[in-house]
Amino acid sequence: MELWNKLRSLDAYPKVNEDFYSRTLSGGLITIFSSIAILLLFFSEIRLYLYSATESKLTVDTSRGERLHINFDVTFPALPCSLVTIDTMDVSGEQHYDIRHDIIKKRIDQLGNVIESRKDGVGSHKIERPLQNHGGRLDHNEAYCGSCYGSEESDNQCCNTCEEVRDAYRKKGWALTNVESIDQCKREGFVQRLKDEHGEGCNIHGFVDVNKVAGNFHFAPGKGLDHAFNFLQDMLNFQPENYNASRIHFLSIISHKINKLSFGKDFPGVINPLDGVEWKQGQTTGLTGMYQYFVKVVPTIYTDIRGRKIHSNQFSVTEHFREAIGLPRPPPGVYFFYEFSPIQVDFTEENTSLLHFLTNICAIIGGIFTVAGILDSFVYHGHRAIKKKMEIGKLG
Repeated sequence: MELWNKLRSLDAYPKVNEDFYSRTLSGGLITIFSSIAILLLFFSEIRLYLYSATESKLTVDTSRGERLHINFDVTFPALPCSLVTIDTMDVSGEQHYDIRHDIIKKRIDQLGNVIESRKDGVGSHKIERPLQNHGGRLDHNEAYCGSCYGSEESDNQCCNTCEEVRDAYRKKGWALTNVESIDQCKREGFVQRLKDEHGEGCNIHGFVDVNKVAGNFHFAPGKGLDHAFNFLQDMLNFQPENYNASRIHFLSIISHKINKLSFGKDFPGVINPLDGVEWKQGQTTGLTGMYQYFVKVVPTIYTDIRGRKIHSNQFSVTEHFREAIGLPRPPPGVYFFYEFSPIQVDFTEENTSLLHFLTNICAIIGGIFTVAGILDSFVYHGHRAIKKKMEIGKLG
């Protein structure tokens, strides 16, 4: 019996007879508001418990020898698809010019509507006896070795395609004039294709595969950039009857809109700051030049609630337009110079544990109940004190 009495003395929740309860209007209002607050916070905790939260932390990037996909979707409203090229190079010495695999080009008109691409071979001319490198015409039983039209570096050099003739001229530092007289270009329909695409633009999208080291990739008018300004004369020669209009059109060739640019795979919550960015040549003095984006890439690993990892990247960017003033003149184009941060960001999806959820629920209920009790006590005793003073004043 003494044991039960001792246990009864430890009761932290003594009971009061209902006859001694005093219910008030203020207490009822405080109870309603506190109950609503408890319910709102309870459902908020339920939502946090059912849905995962993302935690982030910074670590040192220890990856080595990896490669990276740079995904892009860029529109050039004044640059024909036949002339836009993509080149990449990095500090390790790896260089790729006029990349064509994993890339899709769409011809667009001045309104941005997609034009159906012309099939290969349409508009090309058949050359019965093309010019040989020795200066004569191709005989019936003779092997074809196309002429480089004076730009050959040796007597046995052959230029069998229009691109090879253009490359040979570019190495010499010459502008390719009177293109219509080049058998290779006539045979491949290069001149006709450029004439057909005059005044058009190009949408180009796909990806390039690069080393995970500092480097750049760029969109340039014309293949190769050793003597890029020769491209101006090359392009104007395709439209000799409208030279001035062609020149004005050329001055806006690097106007562009970046529909999408990302370094690696997309992951939940990623923000690519260049998506939707547009720049027009008319925003400057009208001179052509090099538009540069300087990109700082931050390696990122996103781990979802099931433990699956997405290796990707985030990036920040600044931009600058370098006009073609003085010598050496910068080659025209849109350039993306990127470098990698040594710090890596790790995002991890996590669910709230059951014990943490129950602890928060208890804290919500107990905390609001206690605060409401203190508030009710303050209101109740304050009201009683005021009432008592009023009664004393009346009696006095």
